[in-house]
Amino acid sequence: MILTVVGLKVRLGLSWIFLTPFLIWSLAEGYFRTSYLGLTSRTYWWMAIGGTAGFLGSLFLHEWAHAFMAKRRGVPVPASTLFLFGGVPDATPTPADPKTESLVALVGPLASMALGLAWYLAFEIGYRVNLPLAVLGIFNFLAFANLLVGGVNLFPAFPLDGGILLRAWLRIRKKDIQQATRLASLVGSLCGLLLMVAGFIHIVSGRVLIGIWWFIVGLFLRETAGTSYYHLVTQTMLASMAIRRIMTSNPITVSSDTSVQRFVEDYFHRSFHHLYPVMEDSRLIGCVGPKQIAAIPRDQWTELTTRDLAIPCSQDNTIDINSDTEAALSLMTKTGNSSLLVVDRGQLAGIVTLKDLSKFLTLKLHVKPSL
Repeated sequence: MILTVVGLKVRLGLSWIFLTPFLIWSLAEGYFRTSYLGLTSRTYWWMAIGGTAGFLGSLFLHEWAHAFMAKRRGVPVPASTLFLFGGVPDATPTPADPKTESLVALVGPLASMALGLAWYLAFEIGYRVNLPLAVLGIFNFLAFANLLVGGVNLFPAFPLDGGILLRAWLRIRKKDIQQATRLASLVGSLCGLLLMVAGFIHIVSGRVLIGIWWFIVGLFLRETAGTSYYHLVTQTMLASMAIRRIMTSNPITVSSDTSVQRFVEDYFHRSFHHLYPVMEDSRLIGCVGPKQIAAIPRDQWTELTTRDLAIPCSQDNTIDINSDTEAALSLMTKTGNSSLLVVDRGQLAGIVTLKDLSKFLTLKLHVKPSL
């Protein structure tokens, strides 16, 4: 589920299904219980819930700062998925210049550090006016957590913000964003491995809770470093290939006056395609597929025609022949359509499917360097 707050679309990653209860348990039975003695068990758990909610809100502010700077610099801002130390944008286009990339990356850690100082100030004021110890404990934790998020994000480990700063510097040095991303991802992957080893050492040494958290952070870095690199490779390859080179030209079409019964028997049961352009004379009027057939009772198949079932042509199911394959994949992701009609000045030119794009990427990735 995506939430939109102050113009920023965010979703919690699936990892938070496991991280949220683990974080609450860690705070209740670990951090708060050992740091603030003499409170009831219920109080520790309420402090843990409040601390976790505040931490998630802090991560959102971190991502909002990125989005705010990106908009200021003219960079599109898609939805982001929140993870342990920030968010990973969905298919974010790489900023046009290293300076913009650096500014967008740097503002997140600075926002977290500023929020950490604000929570510490709230703790100091609360201490002087004698706020309850439980409230002070939450303030103190949020101050520490935000400073930690800001500090960790400055590590030169891609895709953390520090790793993005490293990539921006490498872009200036190497003049090649793909090579810069590969080197930054290698550093991020290595940092993740070192954190996993450190976590394992902590666990063996008896510091189980700390060890588990270090291991989780390391695993996150290892996975996202490689994923971010291959995302860029995929994006680069798709942007370099025109739709006309991937599409199926002269696809099977069906006349608008064809009955549903005949369409099923003569077309669908013979060619098994997922999308059929519907033509009226020589004019493309829409498309029809299995979903539209399934919505019609069988006793109406002889009465209705493909014109009655056809989905009209729109920006959701058509793409211009001069577009690149990246635009096609983006449209498929946005609309959920796995097949698109390719048009040339309003005339049908072909069909492109998600399967076509997958085949193209599979072949191209075989000749790309690995991490």
